[in-house]
Amino acid sequence: MRQKLRVAAYAICVRDGQILLARSPAPDGTPEWVVPGGGMEHGEDPYDTVRREVEEETGYRIEVTGLLGVDSSHRVFRGGLGRAVDHHAVRFVYEGRITGGELRYEVGGSTDFAAWHDLDAVPGLVRVGMVDIALRLWRERPPTGRLSDVLEDAE
Repeated sequence: MRQKLRVAAYAICVRDGQILLARSPAPDGTPEWVVPGGGMEHGEDPYDTVRREVEEETGYRIEVTGLLGVDSSHRVFRGGLGRAVDHHAVRFVYEGRITGGELRYEVGGSTDFAAWHDLDAVPGLVRVGMVDIALRLWRERPPTGRLSDVLEDAE
């Protein structure tokens, strides 16, 4: 079984009752909303990752105003040729404040669109589960930086 570790950093940016999200195609091609952010490059600090990724995906520069928590998931997937992949994802979730730049769309990347959405409208969006996890971390601000029920579900 092949093992794969992915470390990523994401930012929750909320202003005036709206959240900044990016759009990415699901494996079947269906567009779904995601939290701006993504994978760390080798040797990169997660703090630098989140700032780079948000600018790449949305055009905005952010100030990181806090670490909301860390989400970890561990699952086994069937890969190509029926091989199993033991996948472990570790995701840092930061809070960010827009400090500059202009909203634009990523070209040739993992996302194709970015937009502000009313917080109340998020439940009606086609979105990845990480949006809900990040929003819960932002709303609940657990002192341990983890949502224990989410981690237990993923184990």
